[in-house]
Amino acid sequence: MTPFAYHRARNVDDAVRLGAAPGAHFLGGGTNLLDLAKGGVVHPLLVVDVTRLPLAGVAPLPGGGLRLGAMLRNSDAANHALVRTRYPLLSQALVAGASPQLRNMATVGGNLLQRTRCPYFYDTAFEHCNKRLPASGCDAVGGINRNHAILGASPACIATHPSDMCVALAALRASVRVRGPRGERSIALADFHRLPGDAPQHDTTLQPGELILAVDLPPDGFAARAHYLKIRDRASYAFALVSVAAALDVRDGVVRDAAIALGGVAHKPWRRPEAEARLIGREPGDEAYGAAADLLLQGARPASQNGFKLALARRAIVRALQAAGGQA
Repeated sequence: MTPFAYHRARNVDDAVRLGAAPGAHFLGGGTNLLDLAKGGVVHPLLVVDVTRLPLAGVAPLPGGGLRLGAMLRNSDAANHALVRTRYPLLSQALVAGASPQLRNMATVGGNLLQRTRCPYFYDTAFEHCNKRLPASGCDAVGGINRNHAILGASPACIATHPSDMCVALAALRASVRVRGPRGERSIALADFHRLPGDAPQHDTTLQPGELILAVDLPPDGFAARAHYLKIRDRASYAFALVSVAAALDVRDGVVRDAAIALGGVAHKPWRRPEAEARLIGREPGDEAYGAAADLLLQGARPASQNGFKLALARRAIVRALQAAGGQA
């Protein structure tokens, strides 16, 4: 175990100051950080404990949205009355993630920050992982890559983002409020996580020392027509092979608005507004859903062992839209 310093933040400003130090890591629920530290994947020099900060609330926003505090537990978020009634897509996704024990510990902010990863990242016996050892190579490219990305990957990394919550947040067009040494800002969820490019060691667009304060949900939660579909190898405690967050606003027999995001297929929750736009103004149905799916999956490049994901994702998108539209 590499020795590290520990500090319990007194307030947000204290956390931001300490978090800007080289080698600092924020500690919330710890469900990802502690695993990585015990496995020798990350080596914190300073652990900044933010669990005592008053960031676990759920509060309505002016204009009808909802704010979820960064320290809100995943289980509490999933079961909160306002989330369940106004944002059922998010509640469904949270319940689909991990196990009850982990959901009781994991936080909203920590879920956003969990590392995009694969077994080659976690196992330090493999020397070639650009996320763990930049410029070392990627063993997954020529290795066992059944669960890896088919969209947005690069030669440097083909890992997939593991979160269910973030897929729903992407579809709901949420934003993330953060505070850092330069002040407070809001980041659209679509811009929060990065594609790997040639620097897969950077998972997010956060700057050093920036602390997540909350997630803001817009007023329209697609409460009437939303569905989260997760396809995995086993029914409990497994990452998605493919997941779909789908939501529709259907009035007078025509789609007025649509939201679709995919998980298990890319380095970040995968969303293309043009695929959603393809549905608007059309009658809901398999023809429209298939056209949106084809556009969402355009440019997919499967690895050597995961070509099945392309057909699986298309079928999953259509099925999730059918369920959201009340046709399944």
